[in-house]
Amino acid sequence: MIKCHLSRLMGERKMKIVDVARETGLHRNTITLLYNETATRLDLDSMDRLCRLFGCQVGEIFEYREDGQPSA
Repeated sequence: MIKCHLSRLMGERKMKIVDVARETGLHRNTITLLYNETATRLDLDSMDRLCRLFGCQVGEIFEYREDGQPSA
């Protein structure tokens, strides 16, 4: 299972979905799906924009966990 830590990153920076959309140029729906961890796919350009905005690596936004593995 892939976990998305976008909501945590946004919370640490006190950012709203509209803020991320404005800064990255991504559609609000794309960010909402990632925020709620309901997205089923994401293109590389979107990942690039998020990594640039948060100054992080892909692994800081997304994490792979075996099914049933508890949260860290």
